[in-house]
Amino acid sequence: MQSRLEDHPGIKKLADKVRDLTENEKVKTMVDERIQEFRQVHEMNTWKWYEELVYCLLTAYASAVMGQRCLDALCQRGAVLEGGMDKVESCLKEEGHRFATRRAEYIYKSRELAPRLKEKIQDFNDSKDARQWVVKEVKGIGWKEGSHFLRNVGYFDLAILDRHIIRNMADFDLVDREEAEKGLTKRRYLNYEQALSRVAEELDMPLGVMDLYLWYRKTGKVLK
Repeated sequence: MQSRLEDHPGIKKLADKVRDLTENEKVKTMVDERIQEFRQVHEMNTWKWYEELVYCLLTAYASAVMGQRCLDALCQRGAVLEGGMDKVESCLKEEGHRFATRRAEYIYKSRELAPRLKEKIQDFNDSKDARQWVVKEVKGIGWKEGSHFLRNVGYFDLAILDRHIIRNMADFDLVDREEAEKGLTKRRYLNYEQALSRVAEELDMPLGVMDLYLWYRKTGKVLK
């Protein structure tokens, strides 16, 4: 990455790619519908917020499709909030989750947060502080999934740096591809988030909205 991020030509180039996608009515409609879903969740109760947290626990090192499938199965069996860890694990194994045992443990241990999860998040004046709390308090949630969770409950000012977003950034030399593949430490994550924030500023678009366009650019889908 260049020493002066403000002058990096990749910022404008990536912003132009996103701008082109916003002019595609089909893509824009899909993004707008997804954003509306997140805003609706924001108004829902703490139990729905907890379901979104469970979803993010399930997508870590797995696909969004797998995460949703497992969450749906847990909800159908009443295993999100009730039942022992073995019940959760059995359900995840049947759905084919690669890390069923560990994810079951994370879900089971995080249940105690559910009754006050929404209240606790809304106590923070800054979503970055809320993210730090989630990362600290929820085993199995890192910086990416903490950002993912908060976006899915209606906070749009954080970057969700999964492999698709990083590949977008690497396409325009905003990150070093080899360095990024080593994994994201907190420091690296925040540096990359700052770089992506410059692209969002160029577009006058929230990070959490731009994420959906970048995700579509690499996958052809607009998933949560």
